[in-house]
Formats: sequence, C-alpha cells, structure tokens
Amino acid sequence: MAKKQFKAESKRLLDLMINSIYTHKEIFLRELISNASDAIDKLYYKSLVEQASGVSKDDFSIWISIDKTDRTLTISDNGIGMTRDELESNLGTIAKSGSLDFKEAVDEGAAPDKVQTAKDAIDIIGQFGVGFYSAFMVSSKVRVISRAYGEETAWEWESNGAEGYTVKESERGGNGTEIILTIKESTDDEKFDEYLEVYRIRSLIKRYSDYIRYPIMTNVEKSRQVQEAEIENEEGDEAEKREPIFETYIEAETLNSMTPIWKRGKNEIGDEEYNEYYREKFGDYTSPMKVIHTSVEGVVSYDALLFIPAKAPYNYYSKEYEKGLQLYSSGVMIMEKCADLLPDYFSFVKGLVDSQDLSLNISREMLQHDRQLKGIASRLESKIKSELLALLNTDREKYEEFFKAFGLQIKFGIYDNFGMKKENLQDLIMFHSSKEKKLVTLSEYVSRMDAEQKFIYFAAGETVEKLDNLPQTELLKDKGIEILYLTDDVDEFVLRVMNEYKEKQFKSISEGDLGIEESEEEKKAAEEKAESNKDMIAAVKEALGEKVTEVKLSRRLKSHPVCLASGEGFSLEMEKVLAAMPMNEGVKAERILEINSEHPVFEALKAAFEKDREKIKTYAGLLYDQALLIEGLPIEDPVAFSNAICELMSEKTAVE
Repeated sequence: MAKKQFKAESKRLLDLMINSIYTHKEIFLRELISNASDAIDKLYYKSLVEQASGVSKDDFSIWISIDKTDRTLTISDNGIGMTRDELESNLGTIAKSGSLDFKEAVDEGAAPDKVQTAKDAIDIIGQFGVGFYSAFMVSSKVRVISRAYGEETAWEWESNGAEGYTVKESERGGNGTEIILTIKESTDDEKFDEYLEVYRIRSLIKRYSDYIRYPIMTNVEKSRQVQEAEIENEEGDEAEKREPIFETYIEAETLNSMTPIWKRGKNEIGDEEYNEYYREKFGDYTSPMKVIHTSVEGVVSYDALLFIPAKAPYNYYSKEYEKGLQLYSSGVMIMEKCADLLPDYFSFVKGLVDSQDLSLNISREMLQHDRQLKGIASRLESKIKSELLALLNTDREKYEEFFKAFGLQIKFGIYDNFGMKKENLQDLIMFHSSKEKKLVTLSEYVSRMDAEQKFIYFAAGETVEKLDNLPQTELLKDKGIEILYLTDDVDEFVLRVMNEYKEKQFKSISEGDLGIEESEEEKKAAEEKAESNKDMIAAVKEALGEKVTEVKLSRRLKSHPVCLASGEGFSLEMEKVLAAMPMNEGVKAERILEINSEHPVFEALKAAFEKDREKIKTYAGLLYDQALLIEGLPIEDPVAFSNAICELMSEKTAVE
C-alpha cells in the first residue's frame, strides 16, 4: 500500500511539536483522552439534534488497554467515529481539527432552539488539531481504527511518524475510535516502559483527566481466595498444612471521578468534604483555614475553588517555594501551577480555576492570549481580599492566626513596586499596639486617635519587649499616645512607602521632631536651658566629632539619661536592616544624641565641664556608646568603653 506524505509544513510542525512544544511527554495521555471525550460529545450532541433513539449518555465510556507483550497502549471510545475522508482530513493534515469545525458549525446556529442548552453544555476541548500527534512522543507507531456513527465500514490510519501515513479498510464492532500506540523502547534517558504500567496510567488520569465527564475504564487483574487454608491428616501420615488457594480474575475499574467538586453547589458540600479534598490534592496534613468557592459568569466565565492554609509551608519564605493555582479547561488540567493567576502577596493561596473560555495554544500548556487570564486574576485578587477582610471582621482570632503565618507576605506586597498596591492591602496589615498589647489594624489605631494627634507613631526594633522599654517611648506614653511596634525587617520600609493612612502621616518615635505641641511656658523653659548650656553641649559635640550630626537637650526623655534620635526619613533601624544585607554600601542614618537635662548624669556633665574639660570626652564617649547599645547598634571600640567604665569606678572608689 502506497504511503501518503504529510505536507512539508506539517512535517516541520510535527518534528517541532514532538521535540519542543510539550514540556512533559506524559501529556500525550491527556490529549488522547480529551479527543475521545470530544468524539463522545459530538455523538451525544448529534443524538439530541436528530432525536436519535438508542443513544444514552450512560452508555458512553473511554477504555484504556495495556498489552505488555506487544508494547501497546490503546485508548478507545464509542463516540462519533470518523469516515475515511475525515481520517485523512483530520489526521493527514496537522492542525486541521474536526473538533474546531464541529464547534464552529454549532456556533453558527446549526442546532435547533430546543437543544440550545445541550449545545452550551458541550465544550470541545481539542480545537487545535495537534494534540493527537503528541502520541508520537512516546510511540514508534500509531494506528487509528475508526468507524463513523451510522456507517458499516471501519477505516485504519497508520503512521510511524513524519515520513507519512497509510489509510486502509478495517473492521470494528461498532461506532467509535481506538488509538493503538506502540510504545517506544526505554533508553538510559527516557523510561517509556512506565506507560505500560496500570499504576502510572492511573496516576496520569488522576492528575490530568480526573474530571472528564465520561468514565475512563480499564481492566485490572485481581486476586481472590477461593479455598481457605486447611490441615490434611491421612492415616499413618503426619499432618500436612495446605496453603489457601487463590484465583486471578479481571475486573473493570473506573479511573476518574468525573464530577469536579467545584462544579457542585456549595450547599451540597460540607466542611469535611472540602477539607478532605484539600488535604488530598495539596498534600497538607492540616485542614485549610478558609475555603473560597466561587463561580463567575461574564466575558470570561470560570469556577474557582481556593484554600487559605492554616500554616505556612516550611519553604514558604524561600526561593524554592513555587506559587500558582491549578488551571483547568473544561475539567482537563492544563497547568499544574499557573503563577499568573495570583499576585505575589497572595501566593499562599492554593486551589484551582476551571474555565471553558480560555484560548489555548497548540500545547495547552501556555495561553494564547493573556487578556483572559488577567481578567480572571483580577477578579480572584478582589475576591481573596474581600474574604480576608470578612474573616478579619467576623473571626478576629482566626485572622490573627492567618496574619502571623502570612502577614509578612502581604507587607512585602505593599512595599513592592514602590507601593503600587498599598491602597489595596493597607487594611489587611496589623502591628502590635503599645496600648492594646495585641495586634491591631491601622484603621483601629486611627479610630482611637485624639483630634489633636497629627501622626501615627511607630517604633521599629527586634522585639515588642525591647521596643516597649525604649527611652523614646516615655513622652508618648506619658501623654497616652498609642505606639505601633514594628518587629519585621520590612515593616518600616512598608510605612515609609505608604507615607500616610487616612490622611495621617507615619512618624518614628526616634525622629528628631515628634510634632507634639508644647505650651508657651514649656517652650520658653526648654529654650532657656538650651541657651544656658550651649557651650557644654558644643563641647560634647566636639568630643564626638563626626559620630553625630547634633547634640541637644531632649524634650522626649523622662527617666533615661540619653538616647539617639535620627533625622527625617532614614532611621537607625533601617540602617541596621540594610547593614545585615549583602552588598550594602555602608549607609548611615543621621545620628542626634539627646541628653536628659533632668537626669543626674546631666549634672555630672556640667560639673566636668566646669572643673575638668578633658573628662567631657570620656563622658561624651560613654553616653554615646550607651545610646548605641540601647538602640541595639554595635559600639565602635568595646575595649575603650570597658576601660572608661573601669576608670570611673576606680575614681569613685578612691574618693570614697
């Protein structure tokens, strides 16, 4: 029989597809099963249009058969089948799709109104005509035997690859198509033998084709006991124990579940069923904290089933973590992790999206147009945010658990891209409150502010306990002003990017000017004291040199002798965070040494200035190092610091 040749462009496309387009060779089974489902869809639709008798949806199925001896894997269906002309047209020209032709004919109104609903329910997956050829990635030869519905004759198409194909008359006991793949021999690099194992086929169907609407069947060899163990004791012989007798038999097994959980009504699904699905599909031993089940109709319609985990995965805040939702097209999984469906700040969400409206390219692994995907992603982002806000308002304890696990990622989302998403996320973040002694939102902080308070005050540092003991908190606490304690490295950067919340600007408690109104008497007294001690302050500044930009008498300290303040913008805490990063350029914050004029240390400074100017250098160095230690910053010369303390202790002992 003369072999017919593929067109030149078809040869090139076939070679490209086999070697390049498909990321994983295992995809071939998904493609062939989808084609079988399409063929059944066509016959079911035809039966509705023509009111054909004897055609029942319950009779349709897809069968998988394995023959290890002949190394064949067969996928068969009892769908509409193909005539000889259709075989040549659909399989002889790559990218010529019968499914696409069928769908276009239906969309043009070929169906009567009474089956409009049925028409809408039929989604033809294989619209691009190349999925079939993925079979050549794992096969040395492909045979297709097909008998069209209503025809008496079957036809067989056979090909060994790009060199061509043959078509001849054949036999088949009913309408439908069977595709017989002769699986390639395994090599050191490729283990093709696995496609002849039932367990592997079962796992691939579970992964990619679990929700095909028709049963996918296979025959499985099983064993059963037909006779129990017994002890036979013939006269004169020792007792002999006989092993139980087993027999093998063949049993049909359905490999797919057919009905996706997300296609069912929410009122039909209990919490435990959602939880069990999540634990099984996403490998988590704990139940999800929140389930989001939504169905959207519009320009792009889709179903989504999303889960917010109760705990962060062990590698969540690492480069190894891969975000993304499973992406299905009409129940067929086309992407394991579609990262484009989630923004980075919601990367903790797990789940899936199923849409019949996605335009897929020939591999079904990449989207032909990203506009549809962006539309879905935008709707999902809004939905996730609204669900989190609802959780915050209705179950505060659970939301705080969520925030402790994933709040850092939301903060990164605010900081990222120069705060482009700050307004979208600002109501989701929380910080520890000096007043409430727990996590609070920015909205809650602002709602408690006095009318005169101009700023939202914060302190950044390692722990809540250390921040609560900072000298800089004294004045604000004394006035009953709430302070937000920031303990994550990114926190201060987040607030700097946000700049304000509900028209209230953020201000660090370590900034030089706290913006707190003083009475005229307080201002006058402070100015007079500064003026009368300006020479001593100048001497301290001279002793410290370039270590500080300014030395001044503090208006914020109450009981502590000294503290460091910073200028506007870049803070000491930001300096510490950046210093810990690789490739830092030694950025330094502006340092202002503030001295408490009401503390006994101040009197000691005055005495030294009047009697022993050299001692001012020692005192200045000690106060500066003390301020550094309070801030958690390293002192420049620990030996000199230690010697200065010992010297002062020795002088005191000598005086006594």
